[in-house]
Amino acid sequence: MKIGVITKGIGGFYYIDTGEDVYECRARGKFRLEKITPLVGDIADIEVDDRQGYILNIHPRTNEMIRPAIANVDQVMMVFAAKSPDINMSLLQKFLLYAEYVRIKIIVCINKIDLDENQDYKAVVEMLSTVPYSVILTSTKQQIGIEELKAALKNKTTVFAGPSGAGKSSLLNLVQTGLVLKTGDLSKKIDRGTHTTRHAELINLEIGGRVADTPGFTSLELLNNIEAEKLQLLFPEFEQHTNCKFSRCLHDTEPQCGVKAALHEGYISKIRYEYYISLLKELKEIRRY
Repeated sequence: MKIGVITKGIGGFYYIDTGEDVYECRARGKFRLEKITPLVGDIADIEVDDRQGYILNIHPRTNEMIRPAIANVDQVMMVFAAKSPDINMSLLQKFLLYAEYVRIKIIVCINKIDLDENQDYKAVVEMLSTVPYSVILTSTKQQIGIEELKAALKNKTTVFAGPSGAGKSSLLNLVQTGLVLKTGDLSKKIDRGTHTTRHAELINLEIGGRVADTPGFTSLELLNNIEAEKLQLLFPEFEQHTNCKFSRCLHDTEPQCGVKAALHEGYISKIRYEYYISLLKELKEIRRY
């Protein structure tokens, strides 16, 4: 028996990287009976004979994403351009929320900072300074931040995501020559994917670790899955300021609210708080009906 990572799955065949070799395998029938679908990123026990490899067991997952379908991701590298195109704050906020929901570490990469003569991107950096996310500033043209990017990717399994034109492929080509991901775009039309392929694939990095080539993120809408009382859990900056008068405080109109006090004192971003309130109102409306 061998242990490996599923790096690709197409047409019922799964490709398992054991570190020594890559084996083409099929899943045993028990997975279908138990309604378990092997995912790219799964750690699997396999049995290999002369003709065919078989997946015997899937190890427990640390996390799981639906679209793209991938498991055991260490982190998401969220790439936005400082300019051309401008940072889409709505898309950034939605993705931060989604990554918190699936419990995956977030790194925000702001690329093309050389194009932003007014350094408007610093407003985004300031907003994120109140949140426990790493921020990497890069420029492929001037090769700024590339070593920091490499260090963040080393020995990790990373999903790259971001809007089209943010420079994901250019950044990765500086990390490893010839490494160009086909997809990973976040569509402005969140609910409708712009790509025909639905297959994710893990690609090994020479520095150690893997990056996921995914068909993009086509479903970031979460409101149907979240209770109003639990929305605050997706805003990690609230956690240390929940010394509210009421134990079930929603940090909205309640008096003596620790989160609102932290907001007024500058410990919580006004942009982030306003986004939270807008989502909270939507959730309350959904619950009414």
